[in-house]
Amino acid sequence: MLKKDPILVTKICMLVVIGAFLFTFATSAFNARANAQSAPATAQSSNIIPNSEHIPRVSISEFLANLVETTGIYAFLRGSEEGGFPRTEIDPAGEVIVVYGWMDLLMVIVGFVLIYLGAIKKFEPLLLIPIGFGTVFANIPFANMGSPGIWNEQLKIFEHQGFLNVIYNAGIGNEFFPLLIFIGVGAMTDFGPLIANPKTAILGAAAQFGVFATMFFAALSNFIPGVSFNMLEASAASIIGGADGPTTIYIASKLAPHLLATVAVAAYSYMALVPVIQPPIMKFLTTKEERQIKMKQLREVSQKEKLAFPITAFVLSIILIPAAAPLVGALMLGNFLRECKVADRLSETSQNAMMNMVSLLLSLGVGSQMTPAKFLNSSSLVIVVMGLIAFSIATASGVIVAKIMNIFLKEKINPLIGSAGVSAVPMAARVSNKVGLEEDPGNFLLMHAMGPNVAGVIGTAIAAGVMIAIYAG
Repeated sequence: MLKKDPILVTKICMLVVIGAFLFTFATSAFNARANAQSAPATAQSSNIIPNSEHIPRVSISEFLANLVETTGIYAFLRGSEEGGFPRTEIDPAGEVIVVYGWMDLLMVIVGFVLIYLGAIKKFEPLLLIPIGFGTVFANIPFANMGSPGIWNEQLKIFEHQGFLNVIYNAGIGNEFFPLLIFIGVGAMTDFGPLIANPKTAILGAAAQFGVFATMFFAALSNFIPGVSFNMLEASAASIIGGADGPTTIYIASKLAPHLLATVAVAAYSYMALVPVIQPPIMKFLTTKEERQIKMKQLREVSQKEKLAFPITAFVLSIILIPAAAPLVGALMLGNFLRECKVADRLSETSQNAMMNMVSLLLSLGVGSQMTPAKFLNSSSLVIVVMGLIAFSIATASGVIVAKIMNIFLKEKINPLIGSAGVSAVPMAARVSNKVGLEEDPGNFLLMHAMGPNVAGVIGTAIAAGVMIAIYAG
């Protein structure tokens, strides 16, 4: 009968469960009453709940006052109690600054602006959205999501760390995440266009003029009141010109960790604005005839060449610039996984699951560093401006060098692909192709532009390695 009537079985089970619950509740109630009757008279007379003797009493007025003072509105207007009223923090220059509640509110607004640019304007949404949320998280009053925690001398650990601080220490402060990102980038990159047309590597190298020129501007900016950059900080800021977020984070974490948030956000912002910044510069430096130059179809690259390239590049980096070997090696590892055709699972994981997860964590960690003390100061604003200068110089350098090369080449290069020498892969190559199609709908430059584009990734990694070798050695 029970097998034929599952509803009846369910009802019986429910009755058994309810009966067990009522029995347990009644037993607990009688035990609590017996304990209360046997408690000392002083405890009964004071009306103290058992095990609550050390909890301070709060009156209704104190409860309401505490409730108001722990709201976000109160904290933004008057400041939070976490570090004082108002609190003091150390800025990137090592100076003590006063942080008011409105500064936290301003950083929260900045976070939502980044979210808007990523979600609505679709500027690098995979990066700007989590960076924006990380910024908001880090500046929520009383939430302590970016708190470094409290040192426990007995256990030798930090307790009560905010989860953003855990993310930062786990993968950004020790360069772990940037190297994983480079493995993913390598797995997604086809070096075939560069191998088929090696001279386009010169355009990738030319774009590094933006990096080194910005070091000069960083030195000049020391004449601005309130701004002070040493060579370590100038190196971290100048790498923005390469438009390579992971490399920027890597070198900043080694040379100037206190500038990491500013340089990382500037780098990713300019990467997102490639379609806005580059076209005017490209059109200004080229004629209509130059923009209409058609290039021959690239030759087919053999599998052996594609396998030899990452190994050769890695070996050269080890021999010539060991400081760049971690970045170049991670990039070539990912590419070798792609090209060897016997590790497809690792290649696919690097391109998709790992890349997505690490990008999310890295972006949240970067956003967690966007606090008033680190962002709302004259040095940070100068870095943002220098980043724009660096990126513009890098774009212009690639175009100009392509024009110079055409003086000596029989087969002319379309100068538009020179702008792809920055490391924003593959967006910069797409912009070159888009501008070329505007002049001639039949002129497809995408594959040609990928040569200098991937060369730019390697070039920026090498530039970072040179700076690390010189100033961190």
